[in-house]
Amino acid sequence: MTSESIWGYPADSGYATGTSLIGFKVEATDGSIGKVDEHTDEAGAGYLVVDTGVWIFGKHVLLPASTIQRIDRAAETVHVNRTRDQIKDAPEFEREKQPRDASYLEQFAKYYGMPHM
Repeated sequence: MTSESIWGYPADSGYATGTSLIGFKVEATDGSIGKVDEHTDEAGAGYLVVDTGVWIFGKHVLLPASTIQRIDRAAETVHVNRTRDQIKDAPEFEREKQPRDASYLEQFAKYYGMPHM
């Protein structure tokens, strides 16, 4: 697997470059997990930051773009291929860190079982 495939939006997800997903609901395979707080479609570094709200006490988690199964624009919902527990147990997204830093992204790739490079 290449870093492009880990951090790239799947071709069949319904994502179009330049589309804002901020505020979209995020659905895990077993239920709602929060809303998209920010996202990027930067080549080789696409991801979502999900605000889990009160579900897990305001934690923000980063999901590589490749975890997206599909986007329902009409319902403003992003469906991801991870469970609520997998997302709950993910490393917390730290705003003060630079998400474009390869070593920072590596911890998320490892957690989700995807090689970074």
